[in-house]
Amino acid sequence: MRFESTETYVATDDLAIAVNAAVTLERPLLVKGEPGTGKTELAKQVAESLGLRMIEWNIKSTTRAQQGLYEYDAVSRLRDSQLGDERVHDVSNYIRKGKLWQAFEADERVVLLIDEVDKADIEFPNDLLQELDKMEFHVYETGETIRAKHRPVVIITSNNEKELPDAFLRRCFFHYIKFPDVETMRKIVEVHHPGIKEALLTTALTQFYEIREQQGLKKKPSTSEVLDWLKLLLAEDMDPEDLKRDGSTALPKLHGALLKNEQDVHLFERLAFLARRERG
Repeated sequence: MRFESTETYVATDDLAIAVNAAVTLERPLLVKGEPGTGKTELAKQVAESLGLRMIEWNIKSTTRAQQGLYEYDAVSRLRDSQLGDERVHDVSNYIRKGKLWQAFEADERVVLLIDEVDKADIEFPNDLLQELDKMEFHVYETGETIRAKHRPVVIITSNNEKELPDAFLRRCFFHYIKFPDVETMRKIVEVHHPGIKEALLTTALTQFYEIREQQGLKKKPSTSEVLDWLKLLLAEDMDPEDLKRDGSTALPKLHGALLKNEQDVHLFERLAFLARRERG
C-alpha cells in the first residue's frame, strides 16, 4: 500500500514519503502546519488512496484520552437498577466504545484520524502513549483486554497551538506541511477549479501571495481560503482587470474570503491611506 496524490488532493513528494514511511514503520504520523493547509483532508485522502475506511476523532479542549477508549455510564446503570431493569446485570450494556476501540475491533485495517490533538489538555497525548504503542487497552469494568485486530494507520494533526510532550513526539513520525509555493498552488487550484483562465489565476495568485507576505498581518490567508476566493471570482465572472486595486483601497476584491479579522482589514486600509498621502 503506497500513498500518492489523488484526483482531488495534491501531495508533495516529501508529504507522500512521510505518509508511506509512517505506514511502513507502523508509527502514528504527526502532521503539523498552518490551519487550512489540508491536514485533516490528508487523512481522508490517505484512506481513499489506500482503500481503507476512516474513523475520525475530533479533539476539543474538554476531550479526555479515556473517551477515545471507552466511557462507563454509571449514572444510567444506577437509574436502571432503581427501575428494576434487567440490563443492569450486564455491565457491558453501559460501556460506550470510543474511537480507538472502534478502530481496534474493526475487521479490516482502518485509518484513525486524531484531529487537532493540541486543543486538548497538555497531558492528553501522554495519556494515549501506551495504547498507541501496544495497540491494546484494558476495560476494568468488564475485565477484558481490547487488542487491535489490525494495526490502524494513525494520523494525528496539530495546529501548533501548544508544545507536545517529548515522549509523545518520540513515538511519532513527524511531518510539517509547508505552505505551498506558487507552482504547487497552481496544481492545487487546477484540481479544484479545472480550466481556470491563466491570466486570472496569475493575477489572483500574485495578489494572494502579496497579502500573505504583508508585514503585520495577524492571520495569513490559507490554502482553503484562496480556493474559496477563486470560487467567488469565478462565480462573479471577474477578469484580471476587475482585480486591479484603485488608489482608494489596498484591499483585494471580495476580501472577506481572505481576511478574517478587522485588524487585518484596517492594516490594508491604512496602507492605502499612507500610499495616497505619499502621492499627494
